[in-house]
Amino acid sequence: MENQSQVTEFIFLGLTQNPAAQKILFIAFLLLYLATLMGNLFIVVTIISSPSLFASPMYFFLAFLSFLDACFSSAIVPKVIEGSFNEKKVISFEGCMIQVFAIHFFGGAEMIVLTVMAYDRYVAICKPLHYVTIMSRQLCFLLAGLAWAGGFLHSMIQMSFILTLPFCGPNVINHFLCDLNPLLELACTDTHDLGFMVITNSGFICILIFSLLLVSYGVILYTLRTYSTEARRKALSTCSSHITVVFMLFVPCIFEYARPPTTFSFDKMVEIFYTIFTPFLNPFIYTFRNLEVKNAMRQLCFNKIFLIKK
Repeated sequence: MENQSQVTEFIFLGLTQNPAAQKILFIAFLLLYLATLMGNLFIVVTIISSPSLFASPMYFFLAFLSFLDACFSSAIVPKVIEGSFNEKKVISFEGCMIQVFAIHFFGGAEMIVLTVMAYDRYVAICKPLHYVTIMSRQLCFLLAGLAWAGGFLHSMIQMSFILTLPFCGPNVINHFLCDLNPLLELACTDTHDLGFMVITNSGFICILIFSLLLVSYGVILYTLRTYSTEARRKALSTCSSHITVVFMLFVPCIFEYARPPTTFSFDKMVEIFYTIFTPFLNPFIYTFRNLEVKNAMRQLCFNKIFLIKK
C-alpha cells in the first residue's frame, strides 16, 4: 500500500458542514446506533436462551442475521458519530481499507443469510413433510459457514480492486464512509475497467440474488393457495417480514453498485437508509409480527427480573 499510494489519510465531507445540524445528527445517530445494537443483540440473546427457538432453523438464522446487522452497523455508524461530533472528519488510509472490507464482508454474508432464510421458508411451506430431514442441524451450521466464507470471498475480491489503486491526492471524500465508488473517483489512474469489475462483482450479484429471492417467494406465495386460512395467515406474516427486509437491503445496493462508478447528490441518503436505518428497523420488522419471539423476550425479561429480586 505504501508503494502504491502517497495518501496517508482521507477526509470526509460528511452530511453537512453546519455546526448546529452536526449536533443534531450526532444525537440522532448515537441514539439509532445504541437502539440498533440493543435491539439486534437482544434478539440474539433471546433466541440463544430459548432452546425451542434456537432449535428451529428459521430462528437460528434470524439470530445470525441480527448478529450480522449489529456488526454491519458497528463498521459504519461509530465513525459517522465521530464525524458528526468533530469539525474535521478524518480516517487513516488503513482505517478506510478496513471499513471497505468490513462493509462488504458483513453485507455479503447478510445477503447469503437472507437467501438461506428464503430457502428455509421454501422447504417449510413447499416440502413440509421433508423439512426436518432437509433442514438438519448440520446443514444449518454448514450454511452459516458458507455465509461467512461467501462474505469473506466477496470482500477480498473488492479489496483486490482497491489496494491496487494509487492515491496521490486529493484525499477528500464527498461522503460519510469509505466505499468503492467514492474511492475510485480519487484514484490517480483510469478506473473504467475496475468500475466494470465492481459492477460485475457487486451489482450483478445483487441483481441475481434479488431475482432468485423474488422467484422463490413467488413460488412460496403460489403454494400457499392450497393452505388453510390460519396456516396461510401465519406463513404470510413470516414471509412478508422477510420480503420487506430483502427489499430494504437489495434495492439500495442495486442502485449503488449496478451502475457506473459515479456519485450523485442523493447517494448519501440512499446509503444512510440501508447502512443505518435498515439494521435499526430489522428487529422491529421481525419481532413485532412474531408472537413466539415476543413471548420468548417476555420470558427472558421475567427470568432476569426474578433472579435480581431473588
